[in-house]
Amino acid sequence: MGLGKKTVEELEVRGKKVLVRCDFNVPMKEGVITNDNRIVAALPTIKKLIENGGKVILCSHLGKPKNGPEEKFSLAAVAVRLSELLGQEVVFANDDEVVGENARAAVAAMKDGDVVLLQNTRFRKEETKNIDTFSKDLASLAECYVNDAFGSAHRAHCSTAGVTDYIKDTAVGYLMEKEIRYLGNAVNDPERPFTAILGGAKVADKLNVIDNLLEKVDTLIIGGGMAYTFLAAKGYGIGKSLCDETKLDYCKDMMKKAEEKGVKLLLPIDTVVAAGFPDPIDAPIDVKTVAADAIPADMEGMDIGEKTRKLFADAVMASKTVVWNGPMGVFENPTLAAGTLAVAKAMADSSATTVIGGGDSAAAVMQLGFGDKMTHISTGGGASLEYLEGKELPGIACIQNA
Repeated sequence: MGLGKKTVEELEVRGKKVLVRCDFNVPMKEGVITNDNRIVAALPTIKKLIENGGKVILCSHLGKPKNGPEEKFSLAAVAVRLSELLGQEVVFANDDEVVGENARAAVAAMKDGDVVLLQNTRFRKEETKNIDTFSKDLASLAECYVNDAFGSAHRAHCSTAGVTDYIKDTAVGYLMEKEIRYLGNAVNDPERPFTAILGGAKVADKLNVIDNLLEKVDTLIIGGGMAYTFLAAKGYGIGKSLCDETKLDYCKDMMKKAEEKGVKLLLPIDTVVAAGFPDPIDAPIDVKTVAADAIPADMEGMDIGEKTRKLFADAVMASKTVVWNGPMGVFENPTLAAGTLAVAKAMADSSATTVIGGGDSAAAVMQLGFGDKMTHISTGGGASLEYLEGKELPGIACIQNA
């Protein structure tokens, strides 16, 4: 299945000014970047545009400035790190209004292959409301536009969508291309058998995902905190485990839907229980394993048990495509990480196309050391989920079709 969107490879940029929306929303502590993964991930697209002789104007948001410009949300440190990584100066255009005198002067002085970084796009109140005035300001700087910020693609903001009302020559960057290729195609055109694994705490977060995936998968595995609402819907006593009482009927409907569609729906058959949540989260904790229909009334399910780990791992090994979103238990605690570890290991050992759908599962896979064994780890949290829900993402929809 093709990508369907124009890519950075196909964009004619020599001598042209190119506005690139990146995801430089990096963790900072006292003005210092504590993890530069997102900056490193943006380099291939930036380097390609430099190499092809474009004048590269980068923009991104950082954090959630509430009342306009705030020093702690400045992208100044990102410009410094980018300069080091690219081995050339990245001019930081420090304007509170983002597109101000400094930005215009910096862009006017650009030669082919130069790089300018604009100030945090969220310093402008219009950004998150997608108000025309800011979209026009951004567009006035450039002749081409590239979106490489998948993590923000589910938001229709000025810098991710609105700007394309005024710049018509548009493309997706390499990161975005990879997300569409792996996450999109894994779900929409998978090699079968296709298994999806959903975990995490809340059923409510994954309602539409479950519904959409039941139309597409051969096997749906449900673990993590959300599994207990399904077990309760089956009539099991779940003790003090997480349960969303308002979603019991929904869970019953989904189990029925799976049956009607011939989808294998796998739920935990045993569970690791404890008297209460560990505090702090990584504190030593006493646990025992019980059958999924025999959780003591005063205990709480915290992870999938040994038999379930084998059941889920076997399903993964029998698949050709596996998409995973959400941990199997309280993986931040070493005693309660075994379920998440078992799924990660099965995916790492399998020859299937393996896609990790962002958020906590991405963190878990990296933390457990299996990052390089996966076909693709999505960089989006909310964006990955909406993609799995089958939604069209505004930041992708607005890009020129190939």
